[in-house]
Amino acid sequence: MESTKSLDNVVVFTSLLLDVSITLGQEIYTPRSLRLDTVKVKKRVAAEGIEFLTKTLPRLGHAMQMALSGDVPLDSTGFRKEAGSEIPKLFGNLFARVFSRDGWVLQTPCTNSVWLLRQILFVYYKYEIPNDPSLERKVLAQFKETESDLSRHVDCQFCHLRVQNRQFDNVIYKARARLKVLLEDFDVRNILPRHGPGAVSTRETGPDKYTFGRINERIASIYPWDEYYYSSLGHLCDDYQTFQGLPVTESFARVILVPKDSRGPRLISCEPLCFQWIQQGLGRALSYYLEHHHMTMGEVHFSDQRLNRDAALLGSITGNTCTLDLKEASDRVSVSLVQQLFPEHVCSALLATRTIATTMPDGEVVYLKKFAPMGSALCFPVLALTTWALLTAGIDAKARKGLLVYGDDVIVPKACASDAINILESVGLRVNLNKSCINGLFRESCGMDAFRGIDVTPVRFRTVWSSTPSAEVYTSWLAYANSMYVRGFINAAYKIADYLLAVYGSIPMDSDLQGPFPALVFYHPDNVAPRTRINRSFQKKEQYVRVVVPKTERKEIDGWKMLLRFFTEAKRASTTPIYDRTVSQQKPNQESPLDTLEPFCVRVYTQRGREKLRYRWR
Repeated sequence: MESTKSLDNVVVFTSLLLDVSITLGQEIYTPRSLRLDTVKVKKRVAAEGIEFLTKTLPRLGHAMQMALSGDVPLDSTGFRKEAGSEIPKLFGNLFARVFSRDGWVLQTPCTNSVWLLRQILFVYYKYEIPNDPSLERKVLAQFKETESDLSRHVDCQFCHLRVQNRQFDNVIYKARARLKVLLEDFDVRNILPRHGPGAVSTRETGPDKYTFGRINERIASIYPWDEYYYSSLGHLCDDYQTFQGLPVTESFARVILVPKDSRGPRLISCEPLCFQWIQQGLGRALSYYLEHHHMTMGEVHFSDQRLNRDAALLGSITGNTCTLDLKEASDRVSVSLVQQLFPEHVCSALLATRTIATTMPDGEVVYLKKFAPMGSALCFPVLALTTWALLTAGIDAKARKGLLVYGDDVIVPKACASDAINILESVGLRVNLNKSCINGLFRESCGMDAFRGIDVTPVRFRTVWSSTPSAEVYTSWLAYANSMYVRGFINAAYKIADYLLAVYGSIPMDSDLQGPFPALVFYHPDNVAPRTRINRSFQKKEQYVRVVVPKTERKEIDGWKMLLRFFTEAKRASTTPIYDRTVSQQKPNQESPLDTLEPFCVRVYTQRGREKLRYRWR
């Protein structure tokens, strides 16, 4: 076992290289090549720091991905190349089994080498190390630049959206007509509001979220306060004096930056409390409606990524479908586009529940030309529906067979890929051609990376290691160790387990992970078996193991507000409306909300991101 508790990323990485050499065999990845590659990696990490693992190697990985899915050769800029070749010396034995000496994909590339290269190059791509302040400034500047770019598509007169390519003018009319038919029975008022898990711009947390301290006139015009913000008329009567004194104001969103990957942080716009409350209800109702309506069923989906994943895997075999990645997707759906596409009764609700401005970290207020930034519960369904409407309106019904939309992950038949890109970009959306897979036999969608019918999705480390016991580190690195072991990277798995055991002592083993606790799927000789006992009450064997429990706060608030929380949070199937009278011509859903309740206490509030480890008998 490792004598130190501080994880050495280079040691874990070189253990992974050893596993790669074993997988390929010494005839392909010779001991000499392994030794030279290990020395090169150590030298470059010593010179460049961990950025070599988190930025430089992923950059080479993206260049390989572009070569596999496009009509470009491998670009190995930043790496020494073999003499007279475009193949980098680092991991050259593997690259030579995928690319010719001039950098083009071989006629029959080795899929096993593609999988192993992707594992090596992307293993630290998502590592959440602190970002350089310059990257944060770049993300904020890009947010403002996108707003400026949307000016070309905003402030247009009704039915005269400013389209870049005039040949697609007719697409707007057709898309609007399709949405009018699709949404004519959607009742925007038939929603169940609720709070989301994230922060709000007005900074309320936990039990304070059930005290709505201000009124927004735009929301109240469609969602009256007495109907959607109180548990009953009795609640309103008891709180009437407070209600009369509530200020009527326009609240703004608030920008925060959260870790994303080596390229920089992700920008999230926290919504005001009263907006988030309605957005969650409207967004869930709209998502459910679209997944079950006969026009969008099977093409637009929100709760299951398997359709896109399976389609990407199949497309990597046939090459008949393409995966399109939308760049800055939620930031590029302009409010003008929403006004042009959505029928009046839905559009009025969407516009009433969007914030008109957001506050930047430096205090600057930016008035939004986009419909909603990431952070709004409506940006995802509106983006998906907008994309679907435009593509189905602009592409022939027979040609578009196989169209799938999951947020900003779009799958289209290869025959209409060019038209799909032109249609989307004509209204201000942007297709990221570097991440889209159009040619070749590499496909990527919804977390599935596939090449020639083989799943080549790598294990990516995300949570930064800490020698201080932590629930997040414990569960994350256990998952990494297990994933490495299942994929055959035994040395890397055991090396991670060494570090875990040095910090946490014994870790239970569960070969099929059926137990209700984090565990290793493999045997480690230095691991000490946890204590066991026979629970006579349940007549079963139990282990004394670590479990992850949420940090909770118990607080007594006004009874009416606790009742409001019960009505909105206690139903297990919260994504399914209690009543549904229109979807796919189904009969009304007569299920009682009390039929699907799970144990729930209105006095207990979970503190998000504050989990802790506790020993329990399990």
